[in-house]
Amino acid sequence: MKETVSDDIEVRIFQQAKGGNKECGDTYFSLLEEKYFLCAIADGLGNGPIARQSSQIIQTILQEYHSETIDELIYRCNEYMVGKRGAAVAIVKVDFISKTIQYSCVGNVRFYMLHDGSKMIYPLPVMGYLSGRPQKLNTQEYPYKKGDTFLLHSDGVVIRSPKAALTDSRCLYGLYKAIEESIASDDDATFIVGNLLS
Repeated sequence: MKETVSDDIEVRIFQQAKGGNKECGDTYFSLLEEKYFLCAIADGLGNGPIARQSSQIIQTILQEYHSETIDELIYRCNEYMVGKRGAAVAIVKVDFISKTIQYSCVGNVRFYMLHDGSKMIYPLPVMGYLSGRPQKLNTQEYPYKKGDTFLLHSDGVVIRSPKAALTDSRCLYGLYKAIEESIASDDDATFIVGNLLS
């Protein structure tokens, strides 16, 4: 488990390779700056080293260009997918100044946010995957309040009721453990859970 905690946000990250594989085909990224938090999950097509070759592109791009918009980052990632297997990619940016959270995804990486203790936000991703071909994006932005919780996960994480998982957990660690215990070993699995603290 990787953990990030500041006055503004608490984050916990889990990753597991498919049973029998040494390398996970998923890659995650997280970065905490003074004014924002940026995280992403890329799910390379297939599994193992070939899938990871595609998914690792997000780490390189986001580390270098993290101050750019989400759209610019996804377009950059897409350019670097030419000639590779391809990957589903989702990026989340929390802006501590404007108190907003942005999400954009191409592929089957899911995002959920529990807002104000009861409202479930579940934006639909753009279908497909990044492969170097032209992409249409659908970046969405939502206001957040102190105490709001979010979940970003690859398709190796199967949650029967995301709303119940988010509402029933009394703390972020409890949410993390509940999801972790539900994960099987038949696919690469990555998830990021976060709690907005200010």
